Amino acid sequence: MAAKRVVVIGSGFGGLAAAVRLQARGFEVHLCESLPDPGGRARTFHIGPYAFDGGPTVVTAPFLFEELFALAGKRMEDEVRLLPVDPFYKLFGPSGEELSYNGDPGFVLPQIERIHAPDGAGYLAFLEAARPLLQKGFIELGAEPFTRVSDMARVAPDLVRLRAYESVYTFVSHHIQHPFLRQCFTFHPLFIGGNPLKASSIYAMIHLIEQRWGVWYPQGGMRALVHALVSLFRDLGGAFHLSTPVEQILVEDGRVEGVIAGGHRIPADAVISNADAATTYLRLLPPSATPKKTRWRLERARYSMSLVVWYYGLATDRVPDALVHHNIVFGPRYAELIRDIFERKVIADDFSLYLHVPTRTDPSAAPPGKTAMYVLAPVPNLSARIDWDGEIERLQARVLQFIEERFWPGFRQFIEVQHRIDPFYFADDLNTYLGTGFSLEPRLTQSAWFRPHNRSGSIRGLYLVGAGTHPGAGIPGVLLSAKIAEKLVVRDLGEVTSHA
Repeated sequence: MAAKRVVVIGSGFGGLAAAVRLQARGFEVHLCESLPDPGGRARTFHIGPYAFDGGPTVVTAPFLFEELFALAGKRMEDEVRLLPVDPFYKLFGPSGEELSYNGDPGFVLPQIERIHAPDGAGYLAFLEAARPLLQKGFIELGAEPFTRVSDMARVAPDLVRLRAYESVYTFVSHHIQHPFLRQCFTFHPLFIGGNPLKASSIYAMIHLIEQRWGVWYPQGGMRALVHALVSLFRDLGGAFHLSTPVEQILVEDGRVEGVIAGGHRIPADAVISNADAATTYLRLLPPSATPKKTRWRLERARYSMSLVVWYYGLATDRVPDALVHHNIVFGPRYAELIRDIFERKVIADDFSLYLHVPTRTDPSAAPPGKTAMYVLAPVPNLSARIDWDGEIERLQARVLQFIEERFWPGFRQFIEVQHRIDPFYFADDLNTYLGTGFSLEPRLTQSAWFRPHNRSGSIRGLYLVGAGTHPGAGIPGVLLSAKIAEKLVVRDLGEVTSHA
């Protein structure tokens, strides 16, 4: 009997992981990627002699990648080398404050106490209070599908007990008092598109995920992980189609029949979309196939912010001592800047930045004697009505001046090559709704059962993975979504003999 066929749309980490999992299960998997290179948000930009990580740069919970290689009878360490990042981050406050942290409280506590002595005990209390969030939100429920309202009802008492209705900022503020330290332990939701003032306190667990499993960076850049997964999928017998955009998901009598991709029909027993959830329902499905209620919810949902990222190839390897691999720079207005981005939807005069300097961990991240660096600023998504080109150019000028004044005198003189992505890149190249960087905002009312489900409730045979479905954005989240999709597809279509 012929193997059942699955089409996966998109080769981000969620799509790659789903494709590997199901191909290893014995399904015939076709992976369709619209771009000429794999990775989705994790693709690589090759500019002159430089190769830049296009998106995610932080690997946490590496066991989720290890599982994928194990499914094919391989060991990840034989295919990709993960390098430990230490410190995890260095955080800079607007008044000269600095905090470096890693997974060792003994390293972090003295720094906290130098800034505000009572917050040393507060930090330990925060860690203790967040452990149940990690246990429930990640370890127990991270890979569980929330496709029925009863799934949500079952965990509702736990969510109330854990105060998941509070924001991350409120949760942290119960324990930590100093404004800068509150910023240091509440910024993580921004890494998954969340507003720290609104994101559920469940997401305070991100700090503990890092503390428990570390922060890592693949030698050779994120592309090393992407290409290892592509090779793994192909070695298992999967069919990978680059430059093959899916124009439509075919639906007949409420069930998927396949896709039109690159102008050709590919029949399928199931379709797994790693495309943006809103894009999947509002653009890829025939209008008659998407229920009005689903369309209404997606059009009125709250979406994450977008990003501007500047990539700089620098003709020097003499990086200022102040900068480590991952640097977070807070502006003078933490809460109000967040409101500017998420609510007022304006690009303010001030900013907060993430500076990524991978050569601090992996010297091979740039040509010899040079540095590859990117500078990221969160901005509103395309629902904002602003002069995007003008505002971004003015923002870049302010950012470059700031970098030269705060960290790196003469920075601009070293720039050999540069590249930029902005909300239009996310909308046009990655096909995200409103040009968001992370799909739906991770609020409690848009999490778990309230998020677009991993299995469509209206179209049989349609499944979702990636940032816009449960459990959410970020590398651990999208890898877990693939694990959930595998579970649901096998449950619905039946077991198939494994290739491994």
